[in-house]
Amino acid sequence: MVTPQTLFDKIWRSHVIKTLETGEVLLWIDRHLVHEGSRTAFDQLTAKNLKVRRPDLTFGVADHYVPTDVETIDQIENPRIVEMIRLLEANRAAHGVRGWTLGDPDQGIVHVVGPEQGVTLPGMILVCGDSHTSTHGALGALAFGIGASEVAHVLATQTLWQKRPKSLRVSVSGALPAGVSAKDLILAVVADLGAAGAAGHVIEYAGPAIEALSIEQRLTLCNMSIEAGARAGMVSPDEKTIAYLNGRPFAPAGEMFKRAAAHWRSLATEPGAVFDREVALDGSALAPMVTWGSSPDTGLPISAHVPAPRHEADRQALAYMGLTPGMALSDVTIQRAFIGSCTNSRIEDLRAAAEVLKHGKVKVPTLISPGSRRVKAQAEAEGLDRIFLEAGADWRGSGCSMCVAMNGEGVAAGERCASTSNRNFVGRQGAGSRTHLVSPAMAAAAALNGRFADCREYLA
Repeated sequence: MVTPQTLFDKIWRSHVIKTLETGEVLLWIDRHLVHEGSRTAFDQLTAKNLKVRRPDLTFGVADHYVPTDVETIDQIENPRIVEMIRLLEANRAAHGVRGWTLGDPDQGIVHVVGPEQGVTLPGMILVCGDSHTSTHGALGALAFGIGASEVAHVLATQTLWQKRPKSLRVSVSGALPAGVSAKDLILAVVADLGAAGAAGHVIEYAGPAIEALSIEQRLTLCNMSIEAGARAGMVSPDEKTIAYLNGRPFAPAGEMFKRAAAHWRSLATEPGAVFDREVALDGSALAPMVTWGSSPDTGLPISAHVPAPRHEADRQALAYMGLTPGMALSDVTIQRAFIGSCTNSRIEDLRAAAEVLKHGKVKVPTLISPGSRRVKAQAEAEGLDRIFLEAGADWRGSGCSMCVAMNGEGVAAGERCASTSNRNFVGRQGAGSRTHLVSPAMAAAAALNGRFADCREYLA
């Protein structure tokens, strides 16, 4: 009798090249994404006189250091950023690696462009020198971030040594209430598991609430798996996955697509498959979320109050965030709002923000950055940019922007920001900045009020 397999089981086993007695496994890597921060890995190849082993499976994109208020490299004033982007282009040219630079109509954030272009496909193992590579697992792939030395190893060999992680299934029952998004769901999951609660595991999300999510919402969900300490996040491929990938530039076409789709359907976790751990949540009980601390696991419903500290880390977080226990989250004022990042910058995110922002004018500076130039073009074709501009928001180009604050776009010391990004660590958006993680609709509601507010007040 054949033992039922999980999605993770199937992908892992099909990619093993060699297993050592130590437990380390050499894996074949199907796709490798690089960005400006991958420069040290290319330097290692140059030092050893090595070439990229499979440039056809490697894709480069400028995103982390790219300012979102320029159209071309020549318009960037910071010479260090210019150097970073030009170095990526030089490395791409030297090794025959394809990709998208600033000014290209398909340029964007690496974890938006990959799925958008069909570079990410079900059943693949995909890696990138960025922790939020887990995003791509939404398409039924095993995707995870790697360090600089590992990036060099993949560039040189198209393989990677890893130890097999454990598996964790997060099952979400019911249906998400109106106004509750995938961002609220993942903040609830991370709060339930804790910042290290999934360490050493690959999470597979399942259940009726997950099946009901669009692919873009699943991308948001998997994106923040790393914030619970997970190695990766995944969703079994289904008909939504197949429909999303049909016609993508790097996806199979014609008869090859039909054959690929049949294989993708076979990858789904089988009934009776066993996970190392199981966690269950009731999706129908969730509400729009806001984080109060300096860790992504501090999310609470908007109706909640700032909690009393449980330990020294909580006391330090409250002091840094300038909050008092017992204070209603809806009374917390903000000085800035950011809608963007690889977590929440796709067209559905922008539509959700526009649905709220059409009701008024922002009371604080609000920066909105689409995840790619394709997303930007679609948003403008739908008239979303006009809603943003009429509300007083700053409509920008594509890049990591205020999420990482390494591109000249950040939050000033002492300022509080309602952000759709993925991390609220101390200084994440700039030295002394205070970040609260929220959904696009919640960030828009906060921008209109100058404080946190329930986005459902603006939604029909």
